[in-house]
Formats: sequence, structure tokens, C-alpha cells
Amino acid sequence: MNTAAQLYTPAPHGDRAGPVIDIEKLSLTFATNDGPVHALSNIDLKIDEGDFVSFIGPSGCGKTTLLRVIADLEQPTAGRIAVNGMSPEEARLNRAYGYVFQAAALYPWRTIAGNVALPLEIMGLDAKEREARIARNMELVNLKGFEKKFPWQLSGGMQQRASIARALAVEPKLLLMDEPFGALDEIVRDHLNDQLHQLWAKTNKTVVFVTHSIPEAVYLSTKIVVLCPRPGRIYDIIDSDLPRQRTLDIRETPEFLKVAHRVREGLKAGHSYDD
Repeated sequence: MNTAAQLYTPAPHGDRAGPVIDIEKLSLTFATNDGPVHALSNIDLKIDEGDFVSFIGPSGCGKTTLLRVIADLEQPTAGRIAVNGMSPEEARLNRAYGYVFQAAALYPWRTIAGNVALPLEIMGLDAKEREARIARNMELVNLKGFEKKFPWQLSGGMQQRASIARALAVEPKLLLMDEPFGALDEIVRDHLNDQLHQLWAKTNKTVVFVTHSIPEAVYLSTKIVVLCPRPGRIYDIIDSDLPRQRTLDIRETPEFLKVAHRVREGLKAGHSYDD
């Protein structure tokens, strides 16, 4: 069986810096009692530094699976993938990315500051450095003053912002986000979309974001990857020409609606709703 190390081919020394994520001909098949499940097929994708890339598609198209392959939480069965010029395993061990899950996944017995500090404690950072990173990232997600609160004392949106602060605390260049706002109501989601876009503009992180929402994908992204199912594969890659500086008002413009229309048409063409 192939391993992640066997699937990775290092970039030649002396070449200019390549993409943050470089995927070629990647496939993943799960072995089950009912036979093989072809989760991903022949994925080709390059993501450059500073990009905000959204994966969008119907349930079962492999969005989260592809994100998990990037994070070394799933192992591909064919193809090549490099993350920051390393194998996904090396990137994980080097803490080259932060991961934000669908649920905030905060420990209820720890304060918000204690939750943000957890990966820093694992890294063995001293108390002074931990406190500095906690303060810096709590302010980045607009939670300054809530350090001593417990998760149950915060709203769902605030809890997700705390989980983003925890992911940012390890100071990764790459942020992986698996539908972090999917369970929130539309008003809160709009607010967090705006805050996340401002955060991305401030930090210049490379972000890979999984969503089911067309407006969310178009508003946040510099590039939108439309996936279709059975097996999961890329149907379209849309480079957005919307200005990098945006507010939610842009969603009413013809330029925004044009991109949203292309995403919607790609989703329709790539998926039969009669299946």
C-alpha cells in the first residue's frame, strides 16, 4: 500500500518557492465491508501563499476528505501532495497549519484563555510567551476581555472565534477550516464572515475553507473550488476578480452575482439531484 511519504516528491533545490499546497493526480479510496468507496479521484490543485480558497459542493463530494488529506488526517491512495514544500505528515509535525473544526471543540472545564493556551502548553512554550500569544490572538478575533470566561458563557459564534484564536496561536502560515460557521444562524454567520475576512486581510494567512454556502464562498474567497460527487472530483476552479478589500454590501453587486451564478451553475452541472 502507498504511504504519504511515498506519495510526496520534494521540490528541486534552488527552485523558487512553490505553492503552499500542491496536489497532482490525487485519489483516495476507502476499503469497506461493502466494497471500495472512491472518495476522491484525480484531484489537481495548486494554492498560493495568501490565497483564500473555498471548497464547495454537495454532501458526499469529498470537501472535508480533501481538507483532511491536506491535514494528514487521511492518507491518499494515489497521486502527489505537498504542503509548504513538505509531505502532509511533515507539515503536521512542524505545526505548519492550524485546523478549525465544524464544532468549536472547546474543553468546558478550561477558560477561554486556557483553551487557546492548550496547544502552546503541548509545544512547551513558557508562560510569558503563552500569555503574549493568547492576548494577541484573542484581540485578533475580537474576544479581548473574555479570557476568564468559560465556553458555556459564550455564544456559539464567540466559541468559534475562540477556536480560531486557538488555531492561530501556533502561528501557522496555513489555516484549514471545516465549515466553522455551518451551524450558526444567518445573521451571526454574516457577522463572522465579515470578521474572518478582516482577519485574513490583517494576517495574510493562506486559508482553505469548506462550505455549503454559495454567498459565503464567493464573499470570502480569492479562489472557489467546485467539487462534484461519486467519486469526489473537481468540476471547476473559479478565480475571483472581486476586490481584495470588501464589505458585505458587495453581495448586491453585479460582479458578485456573476461569480455566484458560475458557482451555482457548476454545482448544478456537476451533480444530479435525481441520484
